[in-house]
Amino acid sequence: MLTSELIFIPSPGAGHLPPTLELAKLLLQRDQRLSATIIMMNISFGAKNSTETRPCNPRLRFIDIPCDDSTMALVTPKSFLFSFIQHHKPHVRDIVRGIIESNSVRLVGFVLDMFCTAMTDVANEFGAPTYTYFTSGATTLGLMLYLQARLDHEGYDIIGLKNSESKLCAPSFINPVPAKVLPKSLFDKEGGSKEFLRLMGRFRESKGIIVNSCLELETHGVEYLLRKDNDIPPVFAVGPIVNLENKKDDTKNDEIMRWLNEQPESSVVFLCFGSMGSFNEKQVKEIAVAIERSGHRFLWSLRRPTPKETMEYPKEYENVEEVLPEGFLERTSSFGKVIGWAPQIAVLSHPSVGGFVSHCGWNSTLESICWCGVPMAAWPLYAEQQLNAFLLVVELGMAVEIRMDYQTEARTGVSDGMMVTAKEIEDGIRKLMSDGELRKKVKDMKEKSRASIVEGGSAHTSIGNLINDLMNVTI
Repeated sequence: MLTSELIFIPSPGAGHLPPTLELAKLLLQRDQRLSATIIMMNISFGAKNSTETRPCNPRLRFIDIPCDDSTMALVTPKSFLFSFIQHHKPHVRDIVRGIIESNSVRLVGFVLDMFCTAMTDVANEFGAPTYTYFTSGATTLGLMLYLQARLDHEGYDIIGLKNSESKLCAPSFINPVPAKVLPKSLFDKEGGSKEFLRLMGRFRESKGIIVNSCLELETHGVEYLLRKDNDIPPVFAVGPIVNLENKKDDTKNDEIMRWLNEQPESSVVFLCFGSMGSFNEKQVKEIAVAIERSGHRFLWSLRRPTPKETMEYPKEYENVEEVLPEGFLERTSSFGKVIGWAPQIAVLSHPSVGGFVSHCGWNSTLESICWCGVPMAAWPLYAEQQLNAFLLVVELGMAVEIRMDYQTEARTGVSDGMMVTAKEIEDGIRKLMSDGELRKKVKDMKEKSRASIVEGGSAHTSIGNLINDLMNVTI
């Protein structure tokens, strides 16, 4: 009997590889007829770490495409990953041809990361349909498709809203969206504002769009995407898909868990800003002052920015005292702990954690709100995180605001002169940790979101619909 083979092509990066792996595992678990190959386009500053614990499943395999200096030269802040992904098309073509020729498989489709839609050309060569995996939220997906359609049909240039106080009425949002919370890349002519939106246009060539969200969390956004009159392919809201494994340094994990075990229930505020989140020394000191003044127990994941000329993830401080106010560690030793890398899902799952100061990355949002039921304080940094913050604070009322329009460069912590004051941070922490209604609302969403993935739930049904769509394909 032929196995129905899916080719997954994730974008390299901590925010994209784990959701792809979890989606592949979920589909294979739901249907024994499926097999999957995940083709990894590696970059040299750590993307492979995100899948370092690869599952032992005979129907799931990984194929790595090595990275050399000439390949890495294609990854720049201006070109982002566009040239890098185009460069890999011949490699992917050869790999897929080898799979078809050497195995008894029926190729049923490609699942392409949101930044990898250029691989649609490869899928077309094999006569295979594509499914685009949007690893952020449904509301943001709707906004991007709306802007892309306006660019294509009206010539609308979003750059005209740069540095303005204007608001945009987008159908996937209930409220008008301030221009200042739109992704920075949309206003970057040199960095390819129009190129990014035209990338979204390739979503419409897909047989379906998979989004890591659920009807319960983003009711308005998902319902907009499912409308029949918006020229969008079928949308499968299959979330929340979260990576429950946080295996990196067991010794450090144990130390963190021991400390959390000693704290009262819901008393700790957890500050963590993602795999690429960091701040300059001046901003770090403002955070420290705010934490100390708030008086709340805290666990703070603090990492060193990357030099601007390099393409690496932020790393651990050799001596964290060099960036903290003098005597901070001694004064707060009885109620706080400063760490480097954090086992985020394990921390958020701990009963002593009562609030999460976050960059509002989508994976972190799903982990905190949908899986662990921990309310958030929104401090977005880059990419679509400002939109996520607006969704959480204004649309859903499931987070408090620290600063929604804060913009920084990923990795380097450079913020174009923006500074969030200690008072803003302190006020946000105090509100986060004292708002009982917010806590109750988030706990309710946790129950609804977890219910969506079990039999009869919206995400469970959506995954079933996706599998049916895949298996009805005839190549």
